[in-house]
Amino acid sequence: MSERSDYNDGEFCWVDLATPDTEKSAKFYGELIGWEFEPAEVPEDVDIGGYGNFTFKGKRVAGMGELQQEGQPPAWSSYVKVSDADASAAKVKEAGGGVIVGPMDIPGEAGRFAVCHDTEGAFFSLWQPNQHQGAQLVNEVGSWSWSNLLSRDLDAAKRFYGAVFRWEVARNEEAPPDIFNWQVQGQRWPEGLGGVMRMSEEMPAEVPPFWEVYLLVEDLDRAIEITKAAGGRLVVGPIEIPIARFASLIDPQGAAFSLMQPDYPDPR
Repeated sequence: MSERSDYNDGEFCWVDLATPDTEKSAKFYGELIGWEFEPAEVPEDVDIGGYGNFTFKGKRVAGMGELQQEGQPPAWSSYVKVSDADASAAKVKEAGGGVIVGPMDIPGEAGRFAVCHDTEGAFFSLWQPNQHQGAQLVNEVGSWSWSNLLSRDLDAAKRFYGAVFRWEVARNEEAPPDIFNWQVQGQRWPEGLGGVMRMSEEMPAEVPPFWEVYLLVEDLDRAIEITKAAGGRLVVGPIEIPIARFASLIDPQGAAFSLMQPDYPDPR
């Protein structure tokens, strides 16, 4: 399922980038993936920090805005669709996590959101949609495909996300140990939109657990070279996995992200 008009509760539905320079980031991801950036439509007297949407072939695929707090690092964020952001934020706190922004409404009736973190400090967001349902295109070259939690305590992650979203884990027999897919009430999401894996012992201790975002590209090697030429860097890979080649990178503004070149036919 590539084109989406809505999402089920508990599914990831949206990703966005917080960056110190939206103009430079728009240029980079435009060259990298072919995205175009469109400022969000809100009243002229409303300041939403330069927020807007990336589109690909006319479909909304991701968001981007300026950093909002002093000391905030550039980063990609993943949003879980919920029917009641306030109730879900309360569950986050009850499960031992934290809510650092919201819940609050987005100007222009797009929806209601909250920025949260789990018990290990990995940040994610809640999204209660109104006019903005989420990404209109997923799991195709040119779009977001996967959000993956890197955790140092898988048992703690299972307890937290199980309590908040009723998530469970399932393991693909072809996957390496300690790599799982999230599912809701025993049902896998369309195409798979989320996973969890144990952080490598080689990862520096000062790097906290985090949710990484995977974007699909047609040519991974070319994308790596574009990233390097623009001032970004390769962190991991390229690595062959059963369905794709992937690599983890840092973009020129300092945000971590991952790319996959799928080896299955592009539905386009």
